[in-house]
Amino acid sequence: MTDTLTPAQKAIGDFSPKLVELTDDVLFGDIWERPGLSPRDRSLITVATLISNGSTEQLPGHLSRARTNGLTVDELAETIVHLAFYAGWPRAMSAITVAKRVFAEQENNA
Repeated sequence: MTDTLTPAQKAIGDFSPKLVELTDDVLFGDIWERPGLSPRDRSLITVATLISNGSTEQLPGHLSRARTNGLTVDELAETIVHLAFYAGWPRAMSAITVAKRVFAEQENNA
C-alpha cells in the first residue's frame, strides 16, 4: 500500500491531509501540468528558487525530478554555481552538498 502513496502522503499524510491534498491536486496536479512551461523549465525554476530560499529540505526530491525532466547533473551543478553569486555563497554550498549526495545515490542505484 505504501508504494501507491504520493511523496506528500508518505511524508505528512497522517499529520496534515489538507496540505497533502493541495500538494497532490493543486501543485502537482494542476500547476506542474500547465502547458505554458515545459517540465524541464519548471524544474529549473523550482530548483533555483529552493536554493535561493535556502530550502534544502525540499531540494533532494526536486533535484531528482529535475533529472527526470531532462536536466543534466552538469546543468544543475552549473545552476548552483551561478546562484552562488545571486542567492549567496552559504546557500550554494549547502545546495551543492545536497546535490552531490543525491546524485551519488542515484549513481549507486543505477
